[in-house]
Amino acid sequence: MSKKAITLALGIMALSAVQVTAQAANVEAGKDAFETCRGCHTSPGTSNVYPTYYVPKVGGQTEAYTVAALTAYKESKRAHRTMMANTIDLSEQKIADIAAYLATASYGSGKAIANGGDIAKGKTLAASCLGCHNDDAKSSNPRLAGQHANYMEKAMQEYQSGARKNAIMSSMVSGLSQDDIKDIAAYFTSLKGGLTTVK
Repeated sequence: MSKKAITLALGIMALSAVQVTAQAANVEAGKDAFETCRGCHTSPGTSNVYPTYYVPKVGGQTEAYTVAALTAYKESKRAHRTMMANTIDLSEQKIADIAAYLATASYGSGKAIANGGDIAKGKTLAASCLGCHNDDAKSSNPRLAGQHANYMEKAMQEYQSGARKNAIMSSMVSGLSQDDIKDIAAYFTSLKGGLTTVK
């Protein structure tokens, strides 16, 4: 076989491999893969046992963020035993499929559970957050409008403590008091957004 033929064959094989690994996300496959997640993420007001906070609404979340979050749990970069156990065997394709499904799952309960924080103060404090958390469906940042307040409080506290790793978020929340965090969460919870508790 000539060098030209070998090069052509290798090129075709490489292209085939790329096509296999770069399959488009499949919404229906994601819906099926999400079945194991339904126990917690489909009941409005379901709470984590300890520490106590409401399970986040994931319907309507941005695809890129869901991929990043599930990957972080899979790689033990975000600590939550149930989530780590449920993601450990997920392939990149299955994570992409789940993310695509959740991005389209805008039906279900949109009710968010508030925390009694000061919404007006939270709006002022959250002004610097809106550059990234502006409900843009194409963004890699999570949608926050209409998320449960105490879940957002927990997330911000984890960025402060270093339990969640993100240099930008850690910097943004580093100087916030616990009252500030509560007020910011109250503000985002008060907003109408596309997030839902999936049916």
